[in-house]
Amino acid sequence: MSVKQDIRFRVYLAFLGICLFGCAILVKAALINIKEGPQLKHIARQMRTRLAVQKANRGNIYTEKGVLLSSSIPEFDIHIDFEAIAPDTFKKYVDTLTGCVANLLKDKSQEEYRQEFIQFYNDGERYYLLGRKLSYSQYATLKTFPIFNKSKGYNGLNIDTKERRENPLGYLAYRTIGVVHDGVPSSGIEERYNKYLSGVNGKRIEQGSVGSVWIPVEGSEIDPKNGQDVMTTLDMNIQDVAEHALMSVLQQYECINGTCIVMEVATGKVRTLVNLGRQKDGSYAEDLNYAMMPSEPGSTFKLATLIALLNDNLINVDDLVDTHNGVLKFGNRTMKDTHGLERNVPIWKAFAESSNTSMAWLAYLNYKDNPEKFIQNLKRLHLNDTDIIDLKGNWKPYIKSANSKYWSNTTLPWMATGYEVLISHLHTCMLYNGVANNGKLMRPYLVSSINEYGKQVQVMEPKVLVEKMVEPKAVAQLQKCLRAVVTDGTASNILSPFYSISGKTGTAKVADGHFQYADDVYQGSFVGFFPSEQPKYTVCVVIRTKPHSEAYYGGKIAAPVFKMVADKLFSANIGAFEGPLDSLKKYGNGRLVMAPAPVKSYSALLRALHSNVTAPDSRMNVLMAMHTDTLQKAVIKPTPIYKNVMPNVVGMGLRDAVYLLESNGMQVHVQGRGRANTQSVPAGRRMNKGQNIIT
Repeated sequence: MSVKQDIRFRVYLAFLGICLFGCAILVKAALINIKEGPQLKHIARQMRTRLAVQKANRGNIYTEKGVLLSSSIPEFDIHIDFEAIAPDTFKKYVDTLTGCVANLLKDKSQEEYRQEFIQFYNDGERYYLLGRKLSYSQYATLKTFPIFNKSKGYNGLNIDTKERRENPLGYLAYRTIGVVHDGVPSSGIEERYNKYLSGVNGKRIEQGSVGSVWIPVEGSEIDPKNGQDVMTTLDMNIQDVAEHALMSVLQQYECINGTCIVMEVATGKVRTLVNLGRQKDGSYAEDLNYAMMPSEPGSTFKLATLIALLNDNLINVDDLVDTHNGVLKFGNRTMKDTHGLERNVPIWKAFAESSNTSMAWLAYLNYKDNPEKFIQNLKRLHLNDTDIIDLKGNWKPYIKSANSKYWSNTTLPWMATGYEVLISHLHTCMLYNGVANNGKLMRPYLVSSINEYGKQVQVMEPKVLVEKMVEPKAVAQLQKCLRAVVTDGTASNILSPFYSISGKTGTAKVADGHFQYADDVYQGSFVGFFPSEQPKYTVCVVIRTKPHSEAYYGGKIAAPVFKMVADKLFSANIGAFEGPLDSLKKYGNGRLVMAPAPVKSYSALLRALHSNVTAPDSRMNVLMAMHTDTLQKAVIKPTPIYKNVMPNVVGMGLRDAVYLLESNGMQVHVQGRGRANTQSVPAGRRMNKGQNIIT
């Protein structure tokens, strides 16, 4: 054999050896896969590890009285790993299990479930979806079923626990409470206090085991820190009253949106924040925070003008002001009053009648040479603050500077009457609350404390923004003007015989990104407080009308909402308020006892007292309204009945009570005779057509 042949032979032998060795490896691998494969796979699964997140429980939101406003509800997505279930166990219990599942979930028949379970079991399905978003009770019931009641790793269950945020009171204060959820814009208290509510997630190392079960590795856990609870200043009883009152007017005039704010005078606590917008189907919902959206306020801003003038010692409200007969020209623009006044009237009278020309003239006359002085007065009242409340949002008030390129010779008089300036309704409410609080301007706030396991860990105290808006004598003048609006001015329609009200109406044409002045969309408002002598609450009502609405004045659409809210609060707290009732006799633990009566009854009573009586032509029950401190003159007013709001029929004759309720679509069931002593649906609640009531 030659050398070349020898080399070729050796190469051939080497190649053959390599091939035989490779075949041996393949054969060995095949044998291992057949004989030892399941065991090796099991070992491999045991060696798998992962870092798992232990989600913290989100904190709850409450009122100060402990009423739950928002809480997390657990939900469960359930999958089945059929490979983890032993064959004999599955065969023995599959019929019973599918019957139980069908009865619980009610989405398929037992036979449908049986066929699916057998098919997926035979296919070795490891992630069969049994159900999504199951409640805790459904989950707990599921765990009692045959097979599923076995220990973890053998029952085939893979459980993915999630949380769903729920508001127990439905959509009441929904926008204020807010949401924090994937895919939905965050809002409200949920967003602002998310760092307290969310807590801190924990971690642990988990090791894979049989049946896709992950077992925690001992000693690797970092426990989660659950979220803290947020205690709000909201009062849901007042919120409910305010929402129904606002809703009744919005529906009556098909308004675009409305807001109602109730603020506690002494502290600045926001007790109610209602925001209702009209939806495409004509219903109303808490969709946007209208209370914080800056707009031209209109005549309610005249209070800020009056404060500036008094703060700079430029006027006294008893001074006379020239109304210019309700027509006054500034530059190329003409300002007009909606109704005429005498040429020269006291400033308080011009304010009460909401004279535009008077307030514009006072501002122009006193600040035309130094308009920046007027602007600084507004800023001193924090009307340009972007963070006046503990909510997040892109809300930017706008107060022009006298140095702005947009300043003109008409800016000052128009600002004085609430145009060419943008502030939120909450700014306006804060301003009036300061006057109610004898000149102390409080910062509005919505959260009173952060709690952990029932104990306060952080307390939010009331914050004073301005200790003295004006001197005490000037405060008294401001209060005189606001009281006159209700006794002698544009809000005389809400004058009450039982408690005193102070406030201001406002009516402004709307021009923003949605509407132009020519669209005839108005913003009607009323901001006030009660009782005037020692106010407890400030209430701000602002309503945006539809284009070309039949009603748009603040005195007509907003003031009645204020009155409904104030009446309800006052009637629920008679004896707790100081003020005009102290001069009247009270009965029963300091409470005034009164009852509705027909017109003829009051007329007979007052004539017997030789009183000059003016009575409406009505057979319905009324309340007696005294406009003087004596019985020399009295006016009988009909009890106000508001659309879709339950009236008070207690004390009425049954015939009148039944007539009133049935004319509003109620189904009346009478028990007894004579007068109505009780009613099963409380006054002030929302009425539904066809609703039953027992009296």
